[in-house]
Amino acid sequence: MRRLSPVFPTPSFSSSPFLISSSTFLSFNSSISVFTNPSTNPRGNQLLRFNFQIRTMASHIVGYPRMGPKRELKFALESFWDGKSSSEDLEKVAADLRSSIWKQMADAGIKYIPSNTFSYYDQVLDTTAMLGAVPPRYGWNGGEIGFDVYFPMARGNASVPAMEMTKWFDTNYHYIVPELGPDVKFSYASRKAVNEYKEAKSLGVDTVPVLVGPVSFLLLSKAAKGVEKSFPLLSLIDKILPVYKEVIAELKAAGASWIQFDEPTLVKDLNSHQLQAFSHAYSELESSLSGLNVLTETYFADVPAEVFKTVTTLKGVTALGFDLVRGSKTLDLIKSGFPSEKYLFAGVVDGRNIWANNLASSLSTLQALENLVGKDRLVVSTSCSLLHTAVDLVNETKLDEEIKSWLAFAAQKLVEVNALAKALAGQKDEAFFSANAAARTSRKSSPRVTNEAVQKAAAALKGSDHRRATTVSARLEAQQKKLNLPALPTTTIGSFPQTLELRKVRREYKANKISEEAYVKYITEEISKVVKLQEELDIDVLVHGEPERNDMVEYFGEQLSGFAFTANGWVQSYGSRCVKPPIIYGDVSRPKPMTVFWSSLAQNMSKHPMKGMLTGPVTILNWSFVRDDQPRFETCYQIALAIKDEVEDLEKAGINVIQIDEAALREGLPLRKSEEAFYLNWAVHSFRITNVGVQDTTQIHTHMCYSNFNDIIHSIIDMDADVITIENSRSDEKLLSVFREGVTYGAGIGPGVYDIHSPRIPSTEEIADRISKMLAVLDTNILWVNPDCGLKTRKYTEVNPALSNMVAAAKLLRAQLASKK
Repeated sequence: MRRLSPVFPTPSFSSSPFLISSSTFLSFNSSISVFTNPSTNPRGNQLLRFNFQIRTMASHIVGYPRMGPKRELKFALESFWDGKSSSEDLEKVAADLRSSIWKQMADAGIKYIPSNTFSYYDQVLDTTAMLGAVPPRYGWNGGEIGFDVYFPMARGNASVPAMEMTKWFDTNYHYIVPELGPDVKFSYASRKAVNEYKEAKSLGVDTVPVLVGPVSFLLLSKAAKGVEKSFPLLSLIDKILPVYKEVIAELKAAGASWIQFDEPTLVKDLNSHQLQAFSHAYSELESSLSGLNVLTETYFADVPAEVFKTVTTLKGVTALGFDLVRGSKTLDLIKSGFPSEKYLFAGVVDGRNIWANNLASSLSTLQALENLVGKDRLVVSTSCSLLHTAVDLVNETKLDEEIKSWLAFAAQKLVEVNALAKALAGQKDEAFFSANAAARTSRKSSPRVTNEAVQKAAAALKGSDHRRATTVSARLEAQQKKLNLPALPTTTIGSFPQTLELRKVRREYKANKISEEAYVKYITEEISKVVKLQEELDIDVLVHGEPERNDMVEYFGEQLSGFAFTANGWVQSYGSRCVKPPIIYGDVSRPKPMTVFWSSLAQNMSKHPMKGMLTGPVTILNWSFVRDDQPRFETCYQIALAIKDEVEDLEKAGINVIQIDEAALREGLPLRKSEEAFYLNWAVHSFRITNVGVQDTTQIHTHMCYSNFNDIIHSIIDMDADVITIENSRSDEKLLSVFREGVTYGAGIGPGVYDIHSPRIPSTEEIADRISKMLAVLDTNILWVNPDCGLKTRKYTEVNPALSNMVAAAKLLRAQLASKK
């Protein structure tokens, strides 16, 4: 598989500033024009050049969005997967994207530009490929890993299931989980990192190659199927280090002067054995790293004090990168003692949100750090990869101008990083800093941000825990009398496939190219098709398929006050799947009902129960770009009140089953144990607020997916939902282990019986086998049968047979259960 890489000349710390090429300097000069007006100082360029050569302006980006400003990679991937284009076509799109990204960074004046942060699917999967850790089921027989092995690992195919996918720390990005065991034969099987570095260099750019660090790779892995779950993954460290050494040797031979190891697990609560693994790994790599500048990068949270002691003494490491946005306590550790011989990459520009940086505050922080670590050992950086934010505000031509002035997407964050580096070097752009301060003042004083009635209502919530009056067992009994469902009731999670025609109709309606009457007619027909299909399949509890919805969060945000929306603010979630998070800029309320019309219409089409489909407050919060001027829980309570109004209106309209999805509740769990209880308390409370007022006969469902739920199972129980549907099949039924270990769950539960993120169609027998495993640990009267997640991204040619097999499997098990009575 041909892999490409990044571009643009980046002098290392050891480079003399007088050796910087004229092309590099001109690129730097061109970026200055963004911030300064040369007419005010005709000699400014000469003076700037002199200052630059005397004092290097050190700036760095941890990583950058890979999808492209208009999702170019997404469309190229899906075209290739559908057989409509060749691998060469896909690689050409990828190469063009990388080239444009590096040029953008260079033009913005960034000194340390990363390479190998591009991926066709996921950076952890890329590392798995680099190490040759391919599970046997993919039939790899050695050699350079190509698309024919790589994509089945990510997505599965008709013959084999995909590898597990789970959340990347507390973000909405998903990574592919490596499957490891004592018998894995590691080998250097993907030269992507080296190839991309060489590609960049051939274009005149000396980049910083980025690798997932060896210890984090193992800590993010799982025991392969058939391997004891207790298998010590860190015992494999000495087996993977030889491959890392090969990669390092090739990078050095290619001319690399810097290398970046991403070790994000360093922000977690690590035990002494895990810390020793870091010390051991870098000690073993030390001789291989000789002659290189080595950056160990952390992000997403504070580094614990014990970890800080370890990371600052790692052998062979010359620089350390810290998230100083979400890891503000790390500042105190740095102040208490930072090694004088190491460089500090200070992540002061937020890589996970879209608000403009508080430049004055960041500069003050940097100046304090400069006094601690030295002028020549401080580098201005992002808090984490910009992968988690939108690409470029330039593409937002319809966004409200006032709100737009408050924002900074990835492209603007490059400018912020360089502006701070310039200011630190004595070249502060006063106009740029003044404009930044003015925008922050505008945001703080804008009347559109504050709604006193909403704030008062949210503040009043704190006096109650908002629980329904009766127990879940009593409610389930009342609901069964009303709904009269069979054993092992079948349902789906909500969405059905969204065809190109459907998406086109929505776009045309939004652009006022078709009338509201024509739009409603089309959506009504689409709902009718979905309802009819479910009835033909004999599914028990139906959904309307959500054809009117673009995204499960954006759809609701568009109808709530306090939200703004972008046209191209896409962020990668996994593979080619992108989401467009709304921007919560002010207090949230619901001006009018949001889903009642469509849910009522669908219910009138069938005698089967029809689920009203809502997205829960915690998921709306965690999948949005959230205002940073008040605590997150206050915003969440406001959203909860808005959803509560919608739930009660659905109930009044005769909807007896209401699903309030909380797919992202686990995702928001803090990375440190000491902070988990506070988060879970307000997150679970927010969910309970939404449905506290409904009758016992109204069945409340929730849905969760693609996270490790076992460690929060008691909080899930505390949500007090009547039924929970939850991802299970792609994670090798990991969820079931918690019930085998004795946790009692009295509400209805539907662990997913097949993976919807793979085109593979499971057989009736396979699904029946999964249901049987569930029945071994769960009571028959609480078990539901459903897919892992919504069906929006699949095709009807995949969905119809898969759901047919699912229903057949449920009926098969019902018959077996009936015969035993």
